[in-house]
Amino acid sequence: MTGATTPHLPYRLIATDLDGTLLRSDGTVSERTRAALAAATAAGAAHIVVTGRGVPWTKYILEDLGYQGLAVCGQGAQVYHAGEDRLLTSVTLDRQLATLALAKIEAEVGPLLLAVARDGLDGEVLVGEGYRLHDGPLPYQPITDATDIWSAPLSKVYVQHPTLSDDELAEVSRRVAGGLVGVVMAGEGIVEILPLGLTKATGLSLAARRLGHRAADTIAFGDMPNDVPMFAWAAHGVAMSNAHAELKDVADEVTSSNDQDGIAVVLEKLLDGTARDRAAAGQA
Repeated sequence: MTGATTPHLPYRLIATDLDGTLLRSDGTVSERTRAALAAATAAGAAHIVVTGRGVPWTKYILEDLGYQGLAVCGQGAQVYHAGEDRLLTSVTLDRQLATLALAKIEAEVGPLLLAVARDGLDGEVLVGEGYRLHDGPLPYQPITDATDIWSAPLSKVYVQHPTLSDDELAEVSRRVAGGLVGVVMAGEGIVEILPLGLTKATGLSLAARRLGHRAADTIAFGDMPNDVPMFAWAAHGVAMSNAHAELKDVADEVTSSNDQDGIAVVLEKLLDGTARDRAAAGQA
């Protein structure tokens, strides 16, 4: 058919969370997923990482992927240009509000275990006594003086409780301090205190605008409640089969797990559909 338009992927922006989504349980990205993302970008889509990790905990993954574009880090607080190693935006947590929020939470549930992420390209993560970290390569500094927590600008505060579950701690924290700060559950043992109103969708919308894309162009992949705002913003939200029930409840689609190449499964179907469309257009 003369003048037929060239078929293309239905989504021009592919937003992927890292932990539990793009990364397998061993912290790597599979060859199948790498190939699917490469094929999608070759077809004209852009891939953007959207993670709760701050830039210092994200850089080595981006380097391994050969990633040169924008990444949204720190639950939306940081828009980072990987190719230029430069922060384009950075939102910090009001430390007075954070201390007041923590006091309110502790008045309700007792002492918390704390860690904090400092702002900036090289912002350290400081970890208090008793705070439980996952095994892995992520660098951190133990807190030897409690006043060090508040001595420099922060991106976020991590909180844990000796007996409450992550969901219980997040629910109590929102109820008693939700008017002061944002609260998200971002993974096992990871409840975070953030600037009020900040979400992954905040950072993703800023980055998308810089790339010339809109929510209507975007497919998003995730696994935890902190991905709920990103799903609400994007045209299509895909939860991994290992995802938290709260995210599955709002997802448009559930794919295979992060260990079973769930991102690749979806992208391959989209690419296959595009190839069939091209073939049909060529025969018309």
